[in-house]
Amino acid sequence: MHVDLPTVLRYLSSPLAFFAASTLVSQSQEHDRDNVPDEHKWDLTHIYPSDQAWRDVKEKLASELPQLRQFQGMLASSASRLADALDMQSYFDKEITRLFVYASMASDQDTRISIYQGMQQEMIQLASVFGTETAFIEPEILKTDDATIQQFIAQEPRLQIFRHYLADIARRRVHTLSNAEEKLLAGSSVMASGPSSVYGIFSNADFPYPSVTLSDGKTVKLDKAAFALHRASPSRDDRQNVMETFFTALGKYRGTLGSLMNSNVQTSVFYARARNYENSLVAALDGPNIPVSVYSRLVEGVNRNLPAFHRYLKLRKRMMGLSELHYYDLYAPLVSSVDLKYPVDVAEDNILQALVPLGGEYAAGTKRAFTERWIDMYPTEGKHAGAYSNGAAYDVHPYMLLNYNGKYDDMSTLAHELGHTMHSYFSNKTQPYPLSSYATFVAEVASTFNEALLIDYMLKKIKDDATRLSLLGNYLESIKGTVFRQTQFADFELRIHQMVEQEQSLTGDALSKLYSEIVRKYYGHDQGVCIVDDFIANEWAFIPHFYNSFYVFQYATSFTASSALSEKVLSGDAEATQRYLKFISAGRSKYPIELLKDAGIDMTTDEPLQLTVNKMNRVMDEMEGLLDSAVRKQAQR
Repeated sequence: MHVDLPTVLRYLSSPLAFFAASTLVSQSQEHDRDNVPDEHKWDLTHIYPSDQAWRDVKEKLASELPQLRQFQGMLASSASRLADALDMQSYFDKEITRLFVYASMASDQDTRISIYQGMQQEMIQLASVFGTETAFIEPEILKTDDATIQQFIAQEPRLQIFRHYLADIARRRVHTLSNAEEKLLAGSSVMASGPSSVYGIFSNADFPYPSVTLSDGKTVKLDKAAFALHRASPSRDDRQNVMETFFTALGKYRGTLGSLMNSNVQTSVFYARARNYENSLVAALDGPNIPVSVYSRLVEGVNRNLPAFHRYLKLRKRMMGLSELHYYDLYAPLVSSVDLKYPVDVAEDNILQALVPLGGEYAAGTKRAFTERWIDMYPTEGKHAGAYSNGAAYDVHPYMLLNYNGKYDDMSTLAHELGHTMHSYFSNKTQPYPLSSYATFVAEVASTFNEALLIDYMLKKIKDDATRLSLLGNYLESIKGTVFRQTQFADFELRIHQMVEQEQSLTGDALSKLYSEIVRKYYGHDQGVCIVDDFIANEWAFIPHFYNSFYVFQYATSFTASSALSEKVLSGDAEATQRYLKFISAGRSKYPIELLKDAGIDMTTDEPLQLTVNKMNRVMDEMEGLLDSAVRKQAQR
């Protein structure tokens, strides 16, 4: 059982929370789903054979939920009674989560189909009922003295898998309310999910995406995927036009979106105060038992290392041959002469070769993802943008959503999501359900670890200077997007929560003003390192992760952890490899900080970030060396 709320309630707190999501958005949807070969579409019949089968299970579970009431007031009566209650809670949690996974992924195939939106809403309601029916459990356990709980654990073998959960309940004693209060908070989850649900539907389906006419005369509708494609255009005029048009159009709705964000932040603050936490950050980090110093140390450390980030930006300006770098230049290819293309079969082979250091069992699991229809590969009309891995259907297997278009970034994203998938695969097959899921804090370690192995393999394989520059630049892009950009988001997120906690207004205009200030600081706008144009102020409204409070910083911490871990594995350290495989098999058997310490990384120190920055500087040294060599060769001709 999880350390805060039942799994499904945690998933429903945000449209992103139930899977490990990539921040990358793929290129424009080009395919009719009916024309995509079945081998490149996931097979949801592995979860339920049909929508009707889903509904039959849903109705059956809904009718069975009142069975939980038989345990109310009885948990302290015997070890077997407590075990029976936790077993039943775990069973319902697992089955309701499976129902939600099916409804959500069916909807993601085509977000325009309302029937699946309705099925998700039904699951939000059912999860709320489940939370209400189980609200008595933790308060009742807390009324039982610790000595009795320990005696029960010693007497009843079934309680061994709940040992960590029971200890965690005791740890959070001061923040657990009465039965009635817990029931009330559980029942509020439907309303609490409102801002994120509304934003998800608006941004994916209802937002009137603007159109632009590109320099080649082609008019393009800038949906999320097309925006991601054309903001990376080799044409600078197109990049500026695309980004300015998109964010200006989004800014027209900043009043509405600001109201949504205010409601979202107010919800976080309300729950934190209701549970007697000092503030919303402390509340968010208390569930996985992450010290607040880890968050503050990250923000402070990244700000301290902004000179290294600015060095990267200056290197990008040099490589692009620009006299002045703008924010809209940041997604353009660093090496314009290199157009790396990787069809799915080539990407699969590269990834499997890159993952060889992790051994045969890991490779076999990865191969299954390709051959057993775990992946929905290509972009199609109405499909959910971006990429994610969903490993929450415990008795089935993980699933992956991609929008693959054959670029290096797409191959890297595929490796990234396979990392999530293998994390879930190993954890689900090693741990019993109550311990199988893993905390968000460690979720991005396995994904970015895979990316590190992939780029290491590709660099060993490719000797051409231009291509090496491109791949090394891609690595720097990963650091930019995952460490510096996500920390910039975390900085912004902390500030907007503090504004609400200090009773300041959180309007769309206030959000845009604050966002602009922070982005200009990180990108060295005032120093002339990178010019951040006024329309970038609206970018906050493009980031869905803000609807999952204090989520994004974990991308950065996970990246720094995986950087350190991957270097040890790639060095040939067999013990480091075994520690890593044990780590991805551990699920929620320990707190995430402890799991990473077991793997060899202490996230309470500056070391992981510093090692990452050191590697970043080494990569820039090599890139500058290659550029200088190219200049010398040109001069000698």
